[in-house]
Amino acid sequence: MADTKLYDILGVPKTASDQDIKKAYRKMAKEFHPDKNPEAGDKFKEISFAYEVLSDAKKRSIYDKYGIQGIKEKSGGGGPADFSDDLISQLLGGRLFGGMGGPFGGMGGHSRRPHRGEDTVHPLKVSLEDLYNGKTTKLQLTKSVICSTCSGKGSKSGATFTCTSCRGMGFKMHYRSIGANMTQQIQARCNDCQGEGEVMDEKDKCINCAGRKVLSVKKVLEVNVDKGMKEMQKIHFRGEGDQQPDQEPGDVVIVLQQKPHERFQRQGIDLVTTETITLTEALCGFSRVIKHLDDRELIITHPAGEIIKPDDIKGVVGEGMPIYKNPFEKGTLYIKFEVQFPECNFSSEAKLKELEALLSPRPSLDLPAPGAEHVEEVDLVDYTPNERGGAGAGEAYHSDEDEEMGGHMGGQSVRCANQ
Repeated sequence: MADTKLYDILGVPKTASDQDIKKAYRKMAKEFHPDKNPEAGDKFKEISFAYEVLSDAKKRSIYDKYGIQGIKEKSGGGGPADFSDDLISQLLGGRLFGGMGGPFGGMGGHSRRPHRGEDTVHPLKVSLEDLYNGKTTKLQLTKSVICSTCSGKGSKSGATFTCTSCRGMGFKMHYRSIGANMTQQIQARCNDCQGEGEVMDEKDKCINCAGRKVLSVKKVLEVNVDKGMKEMQKIHFRGEGDQQPDQEPGDVVIVLQQKPHERFQRQGIDLVTTETITLTEALCGFSRVIKHLDDRELIITHPAGEIIKPDDIKGVVGEGMPIYKNPFEKGTLYIKFEVQFPECNFSSEAKLKELEALLSPRPSLDLPAPGAEHVEEVDLVDYTPNERGGAGAGEAYHSDEDEEMGGHMGGQSVRCANQ
């Protein structure tokens, strides 16, 4: 039976076109990308491997004729570039993701265990203050360790027997019909030996681990969050993953997840914040205090006469985020200014005249004479989003106008004030 494992990984038939394969890959890569799904790193590698083979006409032809083993051999023993021997071996051995694999699994003996266990991923929520100042925290987790009583054998005597149900493979093959004269080969873990390919006498099972070969223990890790670390950055604890007999343990991987901050936003090595000032401060200068992430109070001063306009951005060099592994160097703190204008009729007409005298004069305009032909004086009203003015025929007019203008202003019209 032909090997269809890589097609099954992408969820496409063997007759799929290049476009179908690309479409399936993009959909699955988006779903299982480590940035979105940190625990799906191995799954993402599997998808990427399948796509690299099937998207290349030459590799696909070799795979269709000789299967994954052919890809391994034709590529000089290591498979396509950027993919480890372990990944190829796992695909060949059918041990990736709960024992679901290709038709080569377990050939020549019992089921092949990957040389290295899977990584264990733990998210860790941190504040922006933690990433700025650094932090040490303790994380308790549960892991599997080799039973010291039986040294991972599972039995008192150390004796095991080949599982007769799966003949030592660790899995069984099933077939199902998928169309006229077509069947699909499915590989499933053997329930009798739990995918181990071997069994032991019940009376001979280790008293300490009950034949499971491993025990669950609590482990406390000290996690150092260094200054300048970023969202989704990973901290590896080498070899601290679950232990299994005849297998190198994987890593415990801590993935940092930054909590939103009420004052600052991070942009790489820079920080951004918003400061609201009055119109008086915008025109006449100001001094403000900004409390930083390390509780320092930064005094920012702007001189009179140097006007701050709405949405102006100023920077304070060296007050951004510390640079990872070089914490004495920092980015820039950017401050975006919002100018708060006074309310309507905030002063008397006489005071407004005095204010006008201090400001630049109004531009002189040649206004047409009132009542002249083609001249009409109109009123300005407040614009209110999500409201329409008028009714009946007016609504039809607005609808037509919106269509002609391509939906400008979001299909909104100005609300008319009551007369």
